[in-house]
Formats: sequence, structure tokens, C-alpha cells
Amino acid sequence: MKLLVIGGGAREHALAWKLLDSSRRRLPATVFVAPGNAGIELEKDLKNVPITAVPDLIEFARKESIAFTVVGPEAPLAEGIVDAFRFAGLKIFGPTQKAAQLETSKDFAKAFMGRHGIPTADYATFSSATKAHRYVDKKGVPIVIKADGLAAGKGVVVAATLEEAHAAVDKMLGEKQSGKAAPKIVIEEFVEGEEISFIVMTDGRHVLPLASSQDHKRLKDGDEGPNTGGMGAYSPASSITPTLHGKIMREVIQRAISGMEKEGERYIGFLYAGLMITPGGGIKVLEFNCRMGDPEAEVILLRLKSNFITLIEHALSGNLDKIEAEWDRRPALAVVMAANGYPDSPRKGDAIEGLSALPATLPAERDYHVFHAGTARGGENGEEIVTAGGRVLCVAALGDNFRMAQRRAYEIAEQIHFDGCQMRRDIGYRAINHRK
Repeated sequence: MKLLVIGGGAREHALAWKLLDSSRRRLPATVFVAPGNAGIELEKDLKNVPITAVPDLIEFARKESIAFTVVGPEAPLAEGIVDAFRFAGLKIFGPTQKAAQLETSKDFAKAFMGRHGIPTADYATFSSATKAHRYVDKKGVPIVIKADGLAAGKGVVVAATLEEAHAAVDKMLGEKQSGKAAPKIVIEEFVEGEEISFIVMTDGRHVLPLASSQDHKRLKDGDEGPNTGGMGAYSPASSITPTLHGKIMREVIQRAISGMEKEGERYIGFLYAGLMITPGGGIKVLEFNCRMGDPEAEVILLRLKSNFITLIEHALSGNLDKIEAEWDRRPALAVVMAANGYPDSPRKGDAIEGLSALPATLPAERDYHVFHAGTARGGENGEEIVTAGGRVLCVAALGDNFRMAQRRAYEIAEQIHFDGCQMRRDIGYRAINHRK
């Protein structure tokens, strides 16, 4: 059996690793990752494929008789990779270009939520900086400014002052680039509460909820500093009770999936709802993503005990209602190690030390895994593993409770070193405090 994962970050490393782990319970498999990263090629039966163009990926999938493909990041979805693979008669797990507008356009997502009664914050959309500035002055702060299109998890500014808000408007509504449409922004009310990630798999009609999770967006301890793509995560999210879980499924997930079908576009793939749980127990959708979150994927997949290949096969066959997912009772926690200068200008080329010295246990016995994100081969001889992106590594670990999972993740992370490493030291503090 041969499988293909599209992407090259820690989420894609985790997807490939879990697919490979699942294949060992069935037929031996080779999992290709395109384009992959330096950490992926260190693992037996995971192979990098230095291809990114969709036509070349289709040719590769045909040549290698790929059983199915899983799309990791958002950019290929926006490009229409799912449409192209399906047209070529190839199996692929992910939403079409039209359905992926839930993530690729904040304006589309907000209007879609309004049409289908999905709870979200009040908002307005602007392409005129002058009108946006007037709106900010009228509404006051705190206020949230969002770039309409894809921004790699960093196109959101939560402005605490009018100066911050106006600066964000000017930055996001800069001069029109040649040949591109004028930019748009969404300005929405600030909602207080606890942010959680709710991720499901769907075949377009049936929904299989994955383990709950919560990430840490801010760069520094205590949720200070700029927004990032995510500096760590844990699973399960301690704030999701069975009652709240049912409410999210009814009022958010089911309405989104049925809404897509009503609008003539069955949504197949992962769907991520970034939610704010208000102090009164209400729900507000902050965003939709059309793929697994990162670093949420790393903790969710570390806890998954069911066969991941079987889950995806059911989803592609349209009978996801015939299967359930089984989870490790232990919580998982992941710590992101980011490059110097992240998120604005991450430095590349710093040598990563300590990876080879980590305990060499068998995968089935391991209570942790180091997933690579922004890594590449480099150094004087081209054989060193060096930093090659903003988020460099994600160290995920299991533990009998949140504190033990946290201790284990940091214990592993502290054995790894690269110059200028940025790493929060308080990942999971909400879950630990909640247990107290």
C-alpha cells in the first residue's frame, strides 16, 4: 500500500507518522510526503517527494498507484488540488476549492455563518481603508482586525488600542499589488472567553468528531506577545463538557456541513472550528479552517488508538457513520520550538543539536514524538539538520495527567538546542489550573 500526504510541516509529519503506524496493523505501507522536511526522511518508510505543482503530484500519484492522498495545509486546498485529483480519478481527502472558502475567505465564512444560523461575532467587511478607520473609531477597542485571505495563521490582530487597530488596517489594506484583487479585511467585535479547537472528519453528510484540543496562539508565556500559528496545544480540552460538546455539534458543525450541501457543495475532509466559549457558556465561531490544526493535530493523533487509514477510507466511501474513533485515555501536550525572529522574520540556517541523543525506544513504547516543521538539510557538509522556517519542531508527549504530559514534553524539548530558540514554558497551564 502506498499513501501520499501533501505538505511539509509538523502537521504533515504527524499525519504521515500516524498513517504509517496504522499500516503496521494491516499491510505494510510506504507513506510519501510532498515536499516533506528533514525530520520526515529520518523515519523508516516515510519518504519525502520534492514536488509541489499539482500536475506533477497527479502524475506521481498515478505512477506510484497511490491508494489515497491526504491534504495537510490550506494553500493546496485554495489552489484546487482536490478538484484536480478528483477530475483525474484519484482518491483524495480534503474539501474542494469552493468548499475551502470557509478558510480562504473570512468574508465568505462570515456570510456563510449568517446564512445558516451559526453563532459568530458581529462584523463588517472593508476594502476601503478610510471606511475601515471610521468603523474602528465608531466601535472602539478592543477590536479584532482580520485579513480576508490566507495568512498562515498570522493574519489576525487583536487590537487593545486605537493606534494598534489603525496600524493593522493600514498594513492589511496596503496598496493593491499588480495583477491582484484589492485586499479586504474583516473587522469584528472582540469576544471574551476561553478559546478552544474543535476538529471533525466528515464525508459530506456524516460527522466523526475528533478528540477535543486547545492551542496557545500567543508567542510568550501568559498569552502575551503577538499572535502566531500556534506555540503549543493539549488534548483533551478541559473546558468541553458533554453538554457543550453536543451544543457545538448541533449549532456549529452540523449546520456547517448541511449548509454546504444545501449550497451544492458537499464538504469532505477535516473541518476545524476555532471557538470562543463565553463566560455564560455561549459559543462564538472565531474561524473555520479546512484542515487539521497545527499543533492540534500533533496531540490529537498522538492520542488516536483507532486505525487512521480505516477512518479515512470510511470517509472517502461516504459511510463515516459506520465507525467510531477510540482514544488513549491519557492527555497529550505539545510544545512548539520556534526560530529566532518568529513570527515576523524567522531566521534560517541555525544547526539543531540533540535530536540524535533522544531515547531510542520503539514507536509502540514511546510516550512522545518529535515532529519536524521548519527543518532542512544544511551546514558545511549538507548533512546537518538546520532551521528552515518559523516553527521548527513540535515536541508532543503523553502523560497520566496534564502535569505529567507537560513535564515529559519539556523534558524532551530541553534536550534539543538551536540558537535563538523561542519556546513557551507554560503550555497547558489552563488545563492544569482547571484540574486544580
